[in-house]
Amino acid sequence: MPAGPGVGFVDAEGRSRTESLGERVLGSLLDRAHLMPARLVGPLVAQEIAAVGGTDVSIWLQDYDQRTLQPLTGRGLVGASTPIAGSWPGRAFTQDARIEEELPGGAVRLHLPMLDGSDRVGVLAFTLPGVDDNDRRLAQRLAGLTADLVVTKSLYTGTFAQIRAAAPMSLSAHLQWQTLPPLVMTTPDVALAGILEPAYDVGGDSFDYALDDHVLHLAVFDAMGHGLEAAIMATVVVAAYRHGRRFDASLPDLYVHMDDVLGASHPGRFATAQVGRLDTETGVLSWVNAGHPAALWVKPDGAVSELSGRTTRPVGFGGASPSVQTVQLAAGDRVLFFTDGVVEERLEDGLQFGEARLRELVEQTSGDGMSVAETVRLLSHSLMAARGGRTSDDASLLLVEWRGPPRDDELARGVIGGLPAGAIDS
Repeated sequence: MPAGPGVGFVDAEGRSRTESLGERVLGSLLDRAHLMPARLVGPLVAQEIAAVGGTDVSIWLQDYDQRTLQPLTGRGLVGASTPIAGSWPGRAFTQDARIEEELPGGAVRLHLPMLDGSDRVGVLAFTLPGVDDNDRRLAQRLAGLTADLVVTKSLYTGTFAQIRAAAPMSLSAHLQWQTLPPLVMTTPDVALAGILEPAYDVGGDSFDYALDDHVLHLAVFDAMGHGLEAAIMATVVVAAYRHGRRFDASLPDLYVHMDDVLGASHPGRFATAQVGRLDTETGVLSWVNAGHPAALWVKPDGAVSELSGRTTRPVGFGGASPSVQTVQLAAGDRVLFFTDGVVEERLEDGLQFGEARLRELVEQTSGDGMSVAETVRLLSHSLMAARGGRTSDDASLLLVEWRGPPRDDELARGVIGGLPAGAIDS
């Protein structure tokens, strides 16, 4: 018997209210996942995909230094540790887009980025005997739901963190990773990505951000020293920053708050910092530089200059009057904040890596159309290679892009940049 118009949900275009294949698959996966233990999330996804004709299901999570994809294991899953560079799933990961691998006999293997919002979680892959746009749409939504399940379950399990770790992690690094926000955030108006090196042994470096209404708050920190003590200091500074930010403190007040807290909790020690605010409606960036190297201003054509200005003393010494700097960004401009470990590392000849070499690499990795997330990932790996793998100090990057003011109606369907790359319109 055909379904009637119903008394609850209605559709303006008169479409059927009966459950479609896509709704059945996504709904079943969502319903069953609520009480499913984390170890069975991967097998659950594989089971639901197999029920509608998919085979050879693989789920990879990115490792902490973003060089390899680490596989989930279990019933119905296949796959091994895979390098991001030069692999089919790596292409989906780096491009944040669906990649289709044609197989003999007409079958197609879909490699789909798993995005939690815009943060890169990993890659989902499976094989279908053929694909059309309906298959592509459902596949992309399956990847998005799988990412959400992994992130949600990660809140009360160590399973996925263990899978992501491609090397032993120090206690200080573990502490720093626990305090980090997602590494990537993208909206139609602003994009941001950060990375910590060495990923498995970082000590005093950290960063933070929050997008509140039309203001992007951002900060980069480098606590004095190395190892666990530096990590504890950095955690205190991040907590003080968040505490002040959530009470809507001004940039000068944020600086004073962090300065007071660190001075009281770790007398005689200090941390350098950059704290800033970007008005996403106007593109005005304001910041306080408390002892960091000057940030780099990257134009859409790749030209690089410094965001120079008066530097304030690091937090922890007490009594300094913070200096606020301001600049007007144009749509498409990027700003790279970084800690001194990026440029002060000594090379084999004894010379510092230096800001000139950093600028060269920034220009080389600022390719046309490359996302903020991929730019930061490649820049970090290029810096590591150029330094000969040396990491005697932490080296952190935070890249921010202002894309332009928000549209008149931010909830309108079809807003440019409002859907992931490769999305199939409903």
